[in-house]
Amino acid sequence: MLKAGDVAPDFSLPDQYGNKRSLSEFRGKKVVLYFYPKDNTSGCTAEAEGFRDVFKEISDKNAVIIGVSKDSVSSHFRFAEKYSLPFILLSDEDKSVISAYGALKEKKLYGKSVVGVNRTTFLIDENGVIQSAYYAVRAAGHAEEIACSLNR
Repeated sequence: MLKAGDVAPDFSLPDQYGNKRSLSEFRGKKVVLYFYPKDNTSGCTAEAEGFRDVFKEISDKNAVIIGVSKDSVSSHFRFAEKYSLPFILLSDEDKSVISAYGALKEKKLYGKSVVGVNRTTFLIDENGVIQSAYYAVRAAGHAEEIACSLNR
């Protein structure tokens, strides 16, 4: 598991418009990198709307918000449009970045073991170093918690 002080693994993934985006392009800015299971589900929508609602507050702190899930570029585009999400959504269909960040976990679903995305967030500093790691995040109130932690 990644922790504070670790260098955040770089990556290159397509955003909701199909443009390749890399973590390294945001050097000089703080990055809120959050991993979530699936577009248009109740918990993921609540979390995304929370980040939308604190977008300006986070942006004012020289930070960007990046959401990552295994959904397709087109799914991300529709999700962002439907909920007016002003931040970047990245498509990691092969789950390589999700796995590199330790957000791929075994879960129990209806009594069966399945491997899925565990809601996880990283605060990354201007030099690409992880400042905080949040594992097994609860969607409600999480965005506000992250916005507050950028004040420290």
